Amino acid sequence: MKGIILAGGKGTRLYPMTLGVSKQLLPIYDKPLIYYPLSVLLLAGIREIMIISTPIDIADYERLLGDGSRIGVSFTYQVQEQPRGLAEAFILGETFIGDDSVCLILGDNVFHGQDLTAMMKRVQEKLRGATIFGYPVKDPQAFGVVEFDENFHVKSIEEKPAVPKSNYAVPGLYFYDNSVVDIAKNIEPSSRGELEITAVNNVYLKRDQLKVELMGRGMAWLDTGTPDGMLQASEYVKAVQDRQRYYVSCIEEIAWRRGFIDLAKLHQLGAELQMTEYGQYLMSLK
Repeated sequence: MKGIILAGGKGTRLYPMTLGVSKQLLPIYDKPLIYYPLSVLLLAGIREIMIISTPIDIADYERLLGDGSRIGVSFTYQVQEQPRGLAEAFILGETFIGDDSVCLILGDNVFHGQDLTAMMKRVQEKLRGATIFGYPVKDPQAFGVVEFDENFHVKSIEEKPAVPKSNYAVPGLYFYDNSVVDIAKNIEPSSRGELEITAVNNVYLKRDQLKVELMGRGMAWLDTGTPDGMLQASEYVKAVQDRQRYYVSCIEEIAWRRGFIDLAKLHQLGAELQMTEYGQYLMSLK
């Protein structure tokens, strides 16, 4: 399975912070925002990852992440010239995806929870068609909402409905089989001129190939699209790290625990940052 992180957009809701820097490069507590969706792909065991961003910002991601070899993975970079919708990721990534299935994650979504790795493993093992996720929220009117039956087959997806059919919002994490590339190439742009991810999901829905995986009480999903959202996410990460004394979304640690790099390499990476608490944490792992 391949992975794609969408790290484009203008981040207008975060102006003036994003006038000079891409949103996904802003800090969530002690790490760049993009580390958080990247850690999700690493936890899923995905080692071939494409980062999609704007012509202006793509070089910044290359400088931050390199080719991935330092943590035992491979990064590919792709420019999205204009924001033409989430589903364009599959067209831009057609050659990268090849004959594989693919996981798409939005670069401004933060996921954390003990069951996250097991949940994604379960999805990959049973992937037939597409799987989206459902997260319970108090205000479903503000989100895309998924309705499903007792077998977790999706009945409908609605965007910000006035009368929601469930209280499960759809976060920015999606698993698709290889047919997603052809589906994305054949959907029509929406009224705002974009290739919508909902249109892709609706094709799978019509084929009876769209399932939902529910994120329960032990999972956190944080939206960082606003200043308040970024502050809340930072406070959450700080609280977890202070109380439990392990790092959230530490990509070097995850790479080591997944077997992408060995302990010696992990400690080497820590030594390069030994003047920081982050580097000292890496060096303390055994």
